Amino acid sequence: MKLTLEQVEHVANLARLGLTEEEKERFAEQLSAVLEYAEMLQGLDTEAIPPTAMVVPLQNVLRPDVVTPSLEREEALANAPRREGEFFRVPAILE
Repeated sequence: MKLTLEQVEHVANLARLGLTEEEKERFAEQLSAVLEYAEMLQGLDTEAIPPTAMVVPLQNVLRPDVVTPSLEREEALANAPRREGEFFRVPAILE
């Protein structure tokens, strides 16, 4: 399927893109190639293939929740640019 420059301009307008004439021509070729490939995929017989929700088995990727030692408070605050007692001092974000 060959896209026209008007169709590329329409897509660019929907995406709020400002394109030069050279870019419009280049994108017309590239988008046409993508649509031709999609047409080719539409022609494949997929009747015997069951629908697939996941292509790889689903597995839990979370690590076990184990308590481990962390930095001492003084070590964590050692390089703080500003601190207030035992806390980091940060600029206020609300008035």
